[in-house]
Parts: sequence; C-alpha cells; structure tokens
Amino acid sequence: MVRRARQLGFEFRTRGGARAGAGRPPNGSTAGVSHLRRPSHSRHHPLHVTLRVQRGVSSLREHSLFSAVRKALAEGKQHFGFSLVHFSVQRDHLHLIAEASDRRALSRGIQGLSIRVARAVNRQLARKGRLFSDRYHARALKTPREVRFALRYVLLNARKHTRGPQGSAGALEHHRSQRSSGPQGSAGALEHHRSERSSGPLGSAGTDGIPSGFVDSRSSAPWFRGFSRPDELVFGARQARAEWLRTSGSLEPPVVPPECWLLRAGQQRAGPIDIDAVPSGGSD
Repeated sequence: MVRRARQLGFEFRTRGGARAGAGRPPNGSTAGVSHLRRPSHSRHHPLHVTLRVQRGVSSLREHSLFSAVRKALAEGKQHFGFSLVHFSVQRDHLHLIAEASDRRALSRGIQGLSIRVARAVNRQLARKGRLFSDRYHARALKTPREVRFALRYVLLNARKHTRGPQGSAGALEHHRSQRSSGPQGSAGALEHHRSERSSGPLGSAGTDGIPSGFVDSRSSAPWFRGFSRPDELVFGARQARAEWLRTSGSLEPPVVPPECWLLRAGQQRAGPIDIDAVPSGGSD
C-alpha cells in the first residue's frame, strides 16, 4: 500500500502584533532620545539638558509643585562632579544648564536630580510610578555663541511658551497668589508693577503677554546677573529670591556659580542679554 504525502501548511513569522511596544522602532519626531552610548564629555564644555515629563502630570509650574521641584533641584545641584548652573521649569519639561567633569559625572548627576525631582513631584501629587517619559537629552556647548544662545533660551523660555495676558502659569500666578494670601502681595511687586505700567515703558506688556522687564520666577533667572537691565529694574527677581529664602531658610541660591570659562566669561563677549527677548528655535 502506497502512502501519499500530505502537504503541510507553513505560517510565516511576522514582526509586531498586538504586543505592547511591538513593531518597528519609531523614528523622526516620535523616536525619543537615542539609547546609543553617549559620547565622551569635556569639563570645559557646559551642557544644555532637557528632561521631558510623562503625559497626564499636572503642570510643574503650579506653585506648590514648582516649590517641590525647585527644592529637589537645589538639593541635587552639586554632586559627583556635576553642577547645576541654571534651570527653567516649564509645564511638562525642564531645561538645565549644567557642568560635568566627564560623561560619568554627567550621567550620575542627572540621574540623581531626576530621582529627587520624581520623588518630590510624586509625593506632592500622591502618585506612583515613572515621572520622566524618556532619557535626558544633553547637548554640549562648545563656543561662546552656543552658550549665549542656550542661556537666553533657558532663562527666557517662558516667553517662548506664553502668547497671552495670562502670564505663563509662572511668576504672574505667583504674584496673584501672593496678593490673595496676605499683605505681601498688596504692598508688593504686583502693585509696584501696576504703577510702573501706568507710568512708563518698563511695565508695558510685550507681544508675548509678559510685561517688559519681567523675570520668570519658575527659573534661575532671578539669580542671573547678565541681563541688560539693572537688577533693580528686573521685575520679580527680588520677590523670587525673597520667597526662596522664606521657604528654604538658606541664603544660598538653588544653583551653583559657573566654573568653566565659557559660562563665566566667554558668553559675555557679546554683551548683556536682553530680558525681553523671545528665544527662537527648538521645540520646547
């Protein structure tokens, strides 16, 4: 008796499917930060670091959340050969200007900062889980021009995101809360700003909705001395420093003075930074 061969079916294996995270890795604007080994780093070059927060988290610029974030940044501002020189806290991301002795110091410093900020935010919101949506993005600044543009971009980032009279959920809201909380607001900077707005160009609102001469209190700009306006004409800086002293009890600022030449002197070659400039470029 002859046995007939039976044809068998063959199922092709495919990539992807219904599994979470399956499929071809994303590219373009959705690719996120590369997971390749980071390049070596020189201590002579400061860095512009960006940390992006998960979707669904409340705005980090809300007063209580920002206070927790600023305290966490201050606690981790200098460790492992890493120094935090400037910061800007936006609704769903942070910009940092930092110095690091090498690649390992950068990695450990940012990791420490990220953990502190995540714990502070999760504690404040009574939430659990991961706060940041991706690895940090870091770009070395190797020329005075790059450093100057990065400083302007970070310290004035609120102007980039604000296009209306509501402020930027930042220091304008801070002054509103001060006004409603006690005499500090009623006799403080908000009324001073109103009188200046009615008397001259210092208080006049710009096209971005932020008053002229206004400094973002949700950043380290109140401790920056390189603006084109004299310190006494930088609206909000004195109040932000006083609020930091009141909440922290420390005369030390929440950031570290720069040590590398590019941040100390190199970027000053082009003169002071215009506090009313709206930074351009980038997506954050």
